[in-house]
Amino acid sequence: MKIDLAFGHNGLTVDLPPAAKATVIRKPEQVINAEAQQIINDALANPIGCKTLPEVAHGLKTACILICDITRPVPNRLFLRPLIEQLTSAGMLLDGITVLVATGLHRPNLDDELAELIGDPWVAEHVRVENHYARDEAGCVHLGTTKKHSVPVGLNRLLVDADIKIATGLVEPHFMAGYSGGRKVIAPGVAHHQTIRTFHSARFMESPYATSCNLDENPLHETQLEIIEMLDGPVLGLNTVLDEHRNLVFTSFGEIVASHMKAVSFARDSCEVTVERKYKTLLSSSAGYPLDKTYYQTVKGMVTPLDILDKGGDLIIVSECSEGFGSEEFCEAQKRLVSLGPEAFLQTLLAKSLAEVDEWQTEMQLKPMRVGRIKLYAPNLGNDAAAITGVEMIDDITAAISESLSRHRDNEIAVIPEGPYVVPFVAVS
Repeated sequence: MKIDLAFGHNGLTVDLPPAAKATVIRKPEQVINAEAQQIINDALANPIGCKTLPEVAHGLKTACILICDITRPVPNRLFLRPLIEQLTSAGMLLDGITVLVATGLHRPNLDDELAELIGDPWVAEHVRVENHYARDEAGCVHLGTTKKHSVPVGLNRLLVDADIKIATGLVEPHFMAGYSGGRKVIAPGVAHHQTIRTFHSARFMESPYATSCNLDENPLHETQLEIIEMLDGPVLGLNTVLDEHRNLVFTSFGEIVASHMKAVSFARDSCEVTVERKYKTLLSSSAGYPLDKTYYQTVKGMVTPLDILDKGGDLIIVSECSEGFGSEEFCEAQKRLVSLGPEAFLQTLLAKSLAEVDEWQTEMQLKPMRVGRIKLYAPNLGNDAAAITGVEMIDDITAAISESLSRHRDNEIAVIPEGPYVVPFVAVS
C-alpha cells in the first residue's frame, strides 16, 4: 500500500510494509459551494458582531492590516485588495493603510518571499508593507499588564496607533493556543519580545489546558483575549479555513473575537477527528510547505497526534526541512536538551519567569518524548543539525515502520498525511 504524505511542495509517497494495517486519518472531503473570491466577498458583506467595513471605517484615517508570516499558507492574495478597497471606499487614503507582517519572533519576510506572501502586486505597489520586529524597542508601545496571568503587554506601534485594526489569518489547530488565527495574530504576532517570552514560559507551556484544539481555561488564549481589550478603536478579524488541498472553504469577518469563534466552530468539524483506539505505530508529516521548512516547525507535527500514541509507541514523522533547523536560539535550546537530558532541561525552564527565545519549542518537544520514541525522516538536515534534534534520525521510512510493527507485535498503524492540520482524539466510551 502506498501513502502520500504532505512534504515540501511536491509531497512524499511512502510504501507501507505488506503486513501493515493502516488507518488513514484525514479531514473529510468538503463540498465547496462557491469560488474562493465569492467566499471572501460574502464574508465581507455579512460581518459578524459589527457593521460592514466601510461603515466601521467611515471618518477614520488610518488602518493596520495584519497578515501571518510565510509559515502559514494564508490566501492573502484573495482578500488584501478587497479589504483595502473597502477602506478607501469609506474615504481612507491609501497612504493611511499599512499591511504589517505578524512575524512574532520569527525572521522577517523580505524580497521575493515577501512578494509571495502578499500574493498581489497591486497591494505591494499601493500601500505600505512592513515586517514586525519584536526586539525593536522603539517600534513597540507598552500598554500595561494583563490581570489574570500578569503578562507585560507591548505591541507594534503601527497597530496600536491605527484608527482601525484588522487581523487576518488561518484558523487551524495550534498545539499551544488551541487554534490559530484571530487574537493570536496580534499576540504573539505583533507583540514585544518580553510579552511573547512571558506567555511562552514554562508556567504557560506546562499547563494541561495549553494544548491542541482547546480554548477553555487555556492561559495563552485567555491572555490573548485580555490583550485585545487593551486596544482602542475597532479591532476586526478576517479568518480563513482551508481543506486538505489548500482550497479556501470558509471565511468569517467581523469583530475579532466573534468572527474568530465562528471560524473555530467551522474548523472543528474537519480538523478534529475521532478514532477508536491508540496506536503503537504512528506515521505523520509536518504538513508540507510552508510549515515544514524548518525543524523548529516540525515539532508541531510531533505534538498534535499525542492523544492517539500509545505509551512506548513509535511516532515516525517526515519533514523536508528545506531551510534547515531554525533560529540560532532554537539551536542553542536543542543543544541544552541533548546535553542535559529532558528532565534536567525542563527544570531549568521551570526556574524562569521569562523564556529564552524559541526554547519553548524545545519544551514542547518534551511532550512526545515523554510518551514514546520519535523517528524523523528529514534528508535535508546535515549531521550537525541531526545531532541536536534529540530524536532518532531515519533514512528508510518503510524499514522504520516494519521495525516498529515487529517490535510491538501489532500490525496496526495510524497515518496522518496532513500532520498538525489534523488532530486525532481517542473516542471516549
